[in-house]
Amino acid sequence: MASLGWAVVLSVLSAASYAAAAVAQERLAEHGQRGLSRWAAALLLTGGGAALHLVALDFGTVAVVQALGTLTLLFALPIARVRYGVKLSAAAWADAVLTVAGLALILSLSVESAEPSLLTTAESGEIGLITAGAVCVLALVAWRCGPRMRGVLLAAAAGTAFGISSVLSKAVIGGVTGEGLRSVPALLLALVVIFAVGGYLLGQFSYRGAGLAAPLATVSVSNPLVAATAGVIVYDEGFRFGTAGLVVVGLAAIVMTAGVIGLARRTAAPSGAARPPEVSDARSPV
Repeated sequence: MASLGWAVVLSVLSAASYAAAAVAQERLAEHGQRGLSRWAAALLLTGGGAALHLVALDFGTVAVVQALGTLTLLFALPIARVRYGVKLSAAAWADAVLTVAGLALILSLSVESAEPSLLTTAESGEIGLITAGAVCVLALVAWRCGPRMRGVLLAAAAGTAFGISSVLSKAVIGGVTGEGLRSVPALLLALVVIFAVGGYLLGQFSYRGAGLAAPLATVSVSNPLVAATAGVIVYDEGFRFGTAGLVVVGLAAIVMTAGVIGLARRTAAPSGAARPPEVSDARSPV
């Protein structure tokens, strides 16, 4: 369980860094993507979160590491308090408890990470082609929608790209620690970089006109769902107790998703108001 412990610690630190990066990205979008210092802050925080995430993948399964990534939105609670001056309601904390409860169930049923097999060039190309197609469709549809829906769809595209980048990164880490960097196909390395950079840029554009909450919630849900599904298919990752365990994990994922969506609704940035209103128990649309 030592490996799982390291995966948890590193993933939590990664989520905190990503949360701060999301705030920096949203501020950058507010200023029309202008400002060298804003770009630098967003890139450094994102890079730090990515580095911690990659190391965590060496200790835990894709499903566990990605599930812990949803804590990014949980960190949005204190961020909202400081950034917008909003007061956090009891319902917001209840949503946080749902998120943590779902995570706890997933972690309790997770198995130790097996050594991932190094993907061949053909396998990497197939995964890359499917992912690129899905990301392009989401991005193209997004540009025909209004600001809020565009932000959500671009965030979903970003989450998909990030999720597959994590899955492919685990194969790269397995190859490097096993037979060395030279054993890793060039296409696999290229796809990791392309999807990571593409996901970052799509995430950056998703905040324009959509605020912080809706895009961040969408990435927080789509990223682990895509990555966990791909982890099961590509690496045959699993959970304890067979089919019963998978059912419980599915229910835990639903609970976690409900908490994430609730957090997004309750931590939405005030729009066009000189003074941010208090976050109430009433649900507002994302």
